[in-house]
Amino acid sequence: MRLFGRTTIELDGVATPLPPTTATVLIRLLLAAGEPLTVDELFRDVWAPRSGPVDRPGKIFVQKRILELRKLLDPLRPGERSEILRTERGRTSAYRLVIDPDQVDVFRFRRLVHGSHHADPATAIDTLTDALALWSGRPLFDAESFPFARRTIEQLREAREAAERALLHAYRDVGMWDRAFEFGQGLLAERPDDAALAELMDRIRREAQALPRNVVQRVFTSPRTTVRILTGDLFGQEDAHLVVGFSDTFDTSTTGDIVINSDSVQGQLLRREYGGDRAWLDRELRRALADAPKVDTETRAAKRRGKLIRYPVGTVAVLRQPRRRIFGVAYSRMGNDLVAESSLAELRVSLDRVWDAAERHGQLGVLAMPLIGSGLSRLPPVGREELIKIILRSYVDRSRQRLFCPELRIVLRPADVSQVDILDVAAFLRQL
Repeated sequence: MRLFGRTTIELDGVATPLPPTTATVLIRLLLAAGEPLTVDELFRDVWAPRSGPVDRPGKIFVQKRILELRKLLDPLRPGERSEILRTERGRTSAYRLVIDPDQVDVFRFRRLVHGSHHADPATAIDTLTDALALWSGRPLFDAESFPFARRTIEQLREAREAAERALLHAYRDVGMWDRAFEFGQGLLAERPDDAALAELMDRIRREAQALPRNVVQRVFTSPRTTVRILTGDLFGQEDAHLVVGFSDTFDTSTTGDIVINSDSVQGQLLRREYGGDRAWLDRELRRALADAPKVDTETRAAKRRGKLIRYPVGTVAVLRQPRRRIFGVAYSRMGNDLVAESSLAELRVSLDRVWDAAERHGQLGVLAMPLIGSGLSRLPPVGREELIKIILRSYVDRSRQRLFCPELRIVLRPADVSQVDILDVAAFLRQL
């Protein structure tokens, strides 16, 4: 049932417009929100506001419109047998409209907007987009000149403007700057004198280079854990243990960016957690790997640069720091040509080993990790959102076996956000 634009109801799959007076009676009954309205109240609101009882011709006006609505809304139970438009007996007859609010576009619009208030930004984008798509004409068009409808129309317009601003904020929060600018400019073209909207667009422009916070979040009750996907600085997650990806040789040399790229997560680990002191990091790795099995040792003739000892893919080196642990996981194999390779199967095994290590050494602490597999590990060509889904599925499946971590954060680089279908990831997370 559509109340945006001309009032229509669906008959045999076809939107059928109602005569104006009949449409106005229907709107009045809908706005009563399931409460009964007497014949007198309907007549005064729709035909003639006046005091005193309504005369017989006035009652007939109302009853004809009620009969017409019953034939349209409940054709299998005509007359007073209708379960949709019921007669309430009393000193004065009254009518109650019983209908699912989600069958009415203006009510569905309000429910969607309200539901977006506490949603994460990606979910809010879906919800608000669906809500605003319902707005296809002036609200309560057939009743807009009637006093009973004016406050509702005003509230709907206020809700629309609030929803548009909330959608702008949500686009900003997930880093969808192009979408935010396009949508905001369209709004400004419609409302060039809206100073608050212009100020919001100026603020979004200024913040375009800032790091958004939460992109997606879901709190699970079973298992009792939280998953957050956010943009920012992995090493700035001061309250969390970290996961850092390595190759099977645990190489650390960033000299000339030949073995390890200095801008990679491993390069940042060396620079930011060990002050660029490679000897210190290597000592910590040797200590952490002292009991790990070795699968091979390369010769210097075969591997001209980097380390020679190979460990099984999935090996985790637990680096102990004063306030947290860093779980270095070998999820790729470093070729003697210094090209790393991995597979989705090896990634899944490596994630399982990280969860094992976090359970043994993490002391139920928060775990933060980058989007492992999106760099130079030569994984099969899958999108970043698919890598996120693999991590999420692995983590939630393990958490359902036993709680080992109260919160997992996947920390995206700002440059990665535009390359991730965040809405697709949010939908996947809701299904888990």
